[in-house]
Amino acid sequence: MATDKLKIGSDAPDFNLKGVDGKLYSLNSFSDKKVLIVIFSCNHCPYVQAYEERIISIQKDFSDKGVQIIAINSNEDVNYPEDSYEEMIKRSRDKKYNFPYLRDETQEVAKAYGATHTPEIFLFDEQRKLRYHGKIDDNWKEPEKVKYNYLRDAIREVLESKEASIPETFSIGCTIKWKQSQD
Repeated sequence: MATDKLKIGSDAPDFNLKGVDGKLYSLNSFSDKKVLIVIFSCNHCPYVQAYEERIISIQKDFSDKGVQIIAINSNEDVNYPEDSYEEMIKRSRDKKYNFPYLRDETQEVAKAYGATHTPEIFLFDEQRKLRYHGKIDDNWKEPEKVKYNYLRDAIREVLESKEASIPETFSIGCTIKWKQSQD
């Protein structure tokens, strides 16, 4: 599935998605936040699983500074039933997610953002302009060996009204599992 990636400086595409808490969320749901981080995620990807604790930690460390993470699962769930809405609810509860976990059933939100991988990060400033896109850090397998905390650094810089010193990195992870077209 070819999608056009958002460019640095682009506006955040709006969405209206159901969270695992049963509530609907849109960009406006987070209008009081200085930084909004959209992470395309899922349940089954080993890269996402390796990063879950780090994502929870980032939300915990920055929540009082006006930073909000949201995770969006756009994977089709026919061939990947572990990514179904019901399984999302379980995973969020079991892992004690401290951020909204939303279901993009139509995959239109992933397409609007140009997302292709899980986890894939889009960091927006207070005006909802894209300031960082890419991966969380430089070592998905061994957190203790991370040398570059790309996302944490970008959050700090944007909170200080600076440009992200590294605005883009390549995304790593599993590809988004697209629905088969009905052509």
